[in-house]
Amino acid sequence: METVSAALSGARPSAGRGGRRAAPAAVAVRGAGRGRAASREKGAKRPPDEIERLTGKLLDYVKSNPGQRIEQIADGMGTSTKELNLPAKKLIAGKQLKTKGQKRATQYFSR
Repeated sequence: METVSAALSGARPSAGRGGRRAAPAAVAVRGAGRGRAASREKGAKRPPDEIERLTGKLLDYVKSNPGQRIEQIADGMGTSTKELNLPAKKLIAGKQLKTKGQKRATQYFSR
């Protein structure tokens, strides 16, 4: 009851049973600052030349690192998986990439 009233009032709850206080939760924005150009607002479309540039980089990366999943590719390229979705779909539709597996276990290979 004390924890609920403290949360509603904005105060920190007391130590409670164990005598230890929980560490405050860090607020982090997932993928913040990774991949998105500073000049573009959130939700704005990417320019076609930026998509083409990223598509070329993705193809080159997959050629040199076959069999990686999209999370591994994004980490290796220093971008987010969200930014790589459209370029990956374009390369698959253009038959430049082939996939093996499903959902998060999908591995990417060049043709």
